[in-house]
Amino acid sequence: MAFNRMEKMNSELLVLTYGSLVTQLLRDIEDVDAVNAQLEKMGYNIGLRLVDEFLAKSGVSACQDFRDTAEVIAKVGLRMFLGVSAEVVMWNREMTACSLILPENPLAEFVELPANLTNRLWYSNLICGVLRGSLEQLQLRVECQFQKDVLNGDEHNLIRLELKEVMREDYGDDDD
Repeated sequence: MAFNRMEKMNSELLVLTYGSLVTQLLRDIEDVDAVNAQLEKMGYNIGLRLVDEFLAKSGVSACQDFRDTAEVIAKVGLRMFLGVSAEVVMWNREMTACSLILPENPLAEFVELPANLTNRLWYSNLICGVLRGSLEQLQLRVECQFQKDVLNGDEHNLIRLELKEVMREDYGDDDD
């Protein structure tokens, strides 16, 4: 694949920079729920732009359904941008919701949450925003949220992804 030949950024630089960003947000905003929302919003804005690079460099073909999309995210997208893969599990009957298990999370390396933030701060919420933003660019409106995080003492990281709507592009009436 084309992304195997791409120049890679030092992941430790990203991790340390991200940690500084989260720390500064906590100092500036002070409300943990607002920090969670800000991290998700930042990720969303990144995702809106990141999908173009993914499509240009990944070499993947069009996905046929949401299940294909989730598998591509888990096996190609996360590997391409975070260097990790995820396992897609816990599909609902309608095949519109699933969970991504991330055995490791590079954003959370070298991180230990203080007791007052455990089970309150979703430290890597940026990832959920990236997923939501990139899928929205592909006309898929989703809800995405962390449900488990090793930083909160959970065994693994678990992100729930739920398709809410397949959006249709409206190009307007060309008869004018």
